[in-house]
Amino acid sequence: MLAGERLYRDADRLLFIWLYRLWPGVLDSVVIIQPETVVRWHRRGVEAFWRWKSRGRPGRPRNPREVRDLIREVSLANPLWGAPRNHAEGIASIDFFVVPTATCKRLFGLLIIRHERRQLVHVAVTANPTADWIARQIFEAFPWDTAPKYLIRDRDGADGGVFKRRVKGMGIRDRPTAPRSPWQNAYVERLIGSIRREGLDHLIIIGEAHLRRVLRTYADDYNRTRTHLSLNKDTPLARPILRAGRIKSIPHLGGLHHSYVRM
Repeated sequence: MLAGERLYRDADRLLFIWLYRLWPGVLDSVVIIQPETVVRWHRRGVEAFWRWKSRGRPGRPRNPREVRDLIREVSLANPLWGAPRNHAEGIASIDFFVVPTATCKRLFGLLIIRHERRQLVHVAVTANPTADWIARQIFEAFPWDTAPKYLIRDRDGADGGVFKRRVKGMGIRDRPTAPRSPWQNAYVERLIGSIRREGLDHLIIIGEAHLRRVLRTYADDYNRTRTHLSLNKDTPLARPILRAGRIKSIPHLGGLHHSYVRM
């Protein structure tokens, strides 16, 4: 909170918001209040208005009782209905993200993740993502007989014939998502967001070697220390529960994050 905000009551803030709505130029006359403060007050006013507007009617309307009874009857009468959900072990996802360097050069980071335990199995960096380069990364990510049954990807133009032939030759079923539908590849999209928020947004990347080192460090931290609710609070690379010993802090990414172990 700014020091000046303590001088004003809610009524004063509502007055300034009202004046701003009628006369936006009031900001040029009121020099003791920053524009960001007025915008923040306005946002709080909107939240308060909708909180008052929706009072006494929380949540969505309930379905009629006859509809609920019918759903329950159909569910009990057909226990074998429903889509199977035990196929995550056969699915992997791949995606690119762009990272600008200190000299405004664009680099492309590549992630490959397995759905079964959310494991980040491969990271790579390039300035020119050709189909041949992507195909080579697939082979490095899944050596021997570790290839998944399905590979989810977007419809990037770099995924050309060489890439498709390599995937098919490894016995992987190529499953591109619909155009402009990143939510269909949600696991890897969520991971890219985590990498940006927890690492790249706080660093200036110098070049390919630097970005590669950052991603590999993050991948090691993610696989060994990041817990997931879907894994019963375990990490992608399962770790034992230690109940005795002195707790030690281990820094990652230059101290941006820390993990804690018992020694």
